[in-house]
Amino acid sequence: MKILVYGINYAPELTGIGKYTGEMVDWMVSQGHEVRVITAPPYYPQWKVQGEYSAWCWQKEQRNGATVWRCPLYVPAKPSTVKRLLHLGSFAASSFFPLMAQRRWKPDRIIGVVPTLFCVPGMRLLAKLSGARTVLHIQDYEVDAMLGLGMAGKGKGGKLAKFASLFERSGLLNVDRVSTISRSMMNKAQEKGVDPARIIFFPNWSEVARFRQVDDQAAQALREQLGIPDGHKVVLYSGNIGEKQGLESVIEVAARYTDKPWIFVIVGQGGGKARLEALAQERGLHNMRFFPLQPYEALPALLRMGDCHLVIQRRGAADAVLPSKLTNILAVGGNAVITAEPETELGQLCSSVPGIAVCVEPESPDALAAGIIHALNMPQDNTVARQYAERTLEKENVLSQFLADIRG
Repeated sequence: MKILVYGINYAPELTGIGKYTGEMVDWMVSQGHEVRVITAPPYYPQWKVQGEYSAWCWQKEQRNGATVWRCPLYVPAKPSTVKRLLHLGSFAASSFFPLMAQRRWKPDRIIGVVPTLFCVPGMRLLAKLSGARTVLHIQDYEVDAMLGLGMAGKGKGGKLAKFASLFERSGLLNVDRVSTISRSMMNKAQEKGVDPARIIFFPNWSEVARFRQVDDQAAQALREQLGIPDGHKVVLYSGNIGEKQGLESVIEVAARYTDKPWIFVIVGQGGGKARLEALAQERGLHNMRFFPLQPYEALPALLRMGDCHLVIQRRGAADAVLPSKLTNILAVGGNAVITAEPETELGQLCSSVPGIAVCVEPESPDALAAGIIHALNMPQDNTVARQYAERTLEKENVLSQFLADIRG
């Protein structure tokens, strides 16, 4: 098939949506499909365009067998609601002409990755002109996340919220198929009016084999490289450091346990990192360490190094976004503390698979502290988590099923 992938995040971004979209394209190329990608230069999670790429010009490249167009966009150093909208809108505008240029190529399938919903009208227009069928893959319900975090001002009753919901509904109801990454997000699509017959379950995956047998010596070598003392338990957060995580509670817990042989390690980038580092410095927390994102090849050793993994989100964000970091934590057999309400996807996962992780109330330092103590007392190799990952998250199985679904 000729497959066009259209979305703002893509490889070589190491975390989040860009990582999964890049791996999906590489796999499709390996299966003999002709794939083109329209995307932005890599900027996430640093919120700064990386390396040799530019935020101000169009670039074309060949990457692992796929033709990739990089389109200009505005990247705010400190994202806010208005700046995020400008950021997303700038990519939708700059990518419109490279998108329309694919009419002559006549793709069989157009896979649009959300965020951003602003790109859906252009995607639908190209499909109408070229005869392609459309798949809208929801990695993040942008509108729900915005409302849940109070970014729309007056909440669901405000004019901005109503307009955003109508725009979202138009996008969802006017594509051929809608795919998303969790069961609760599939249910949410139905609530928004999508016919269940048009919904595809397409979860984020893990390279389970890569994490199945991690060399403990590699983990120890990384620990020494990062300067983490022996004899200390590592409480690890790895990933984006933004507003929806609410990592201030980690600062509060670390401040309570400065007398324990625990090291709180924060690995990653994001708009909230500088403020978090400042809070830790103000409180004189000698038991906290901050590091940049580690190379992709070091990820198994990094996760193996953690005695307790933190999967933290604010209240109201957990059901809209399923954290991609969790898949690899499960694959490595890590003990995770998840902040989620019982009715969310993560809450239901913890209740339906006892022992897979510790689920605690969001935005509660008391609950987080109790969860960390529980996780640190669990056996180091969580076989429940590892077996779940092997059954349901193996990369080859997930991608093969998705390709079969979009062929149909």
